[in-house]
Amino acid sequence: MKKTHWPARLAAGCLVTLTLVGVAFAAGQQGSQSDPLVTLSYLTQKATPSILSQVDSKLTAREAELKKQLSAVVEGYVKEVEDKLAASGGGSSVQPSGGASYQVVNLSAGQTITGGAACEFLLRSGTATCVSDTSPGLVDMTAGTTLAGGGALTANHLYLATIEGRGVKASTAVTLLVRGTYSIQ
Repeated sequence: MKKTHWPARLAAGCLVTLTLVGVAFAAGQQGSQSDPLVTLSYLTQKATPSILSQVDSKLTAREAELKKQLSAVVEGYVKEVEDKLAASGGGSSVQPSGGASYQVVNLSAGQTITGGAACEFLLRSGTATCVSDTSPGLVDMTAGTTLAGGGALTANHLYLATIEGRGVKASTAVTLLVRGTYSIQ
């Protein structure tokens, strides 16, 4: 019995060995220097431009999507700010600035103009004093100093209210140039 199985096993082993040698030989031949699987010219002329165009199209689509999302968020914030400004500016005495332009404001003696944060005042004529509960009252941007509450304003000097609620009280009839949000009492 042992003799009859031994030749079959030897034949099967030789067949497996021969198959493995053939596969190893075939695998060793492909992709060599003389017979490459992919040539450099194929990569540079076909594959790379195709991949780059796909990436560019996906980036363009993603950029457009993000721009839409950003625009929606910005519009939401703008609407929210406009609603808050409309709600807080219900009185006729609060007047927003027209951006970078100054508005001429005339005050009679005893009237007070109170500015929002970053409101600018320029005294053109008359005499006026600074209105402030705490220091600094107004920043004199012309002289590079600060003006405490009750201090007299100098004509043709530009003053900045750094905190909301700072302002100017007219001692006599005054003409001011104002940029920013303010209210008159």
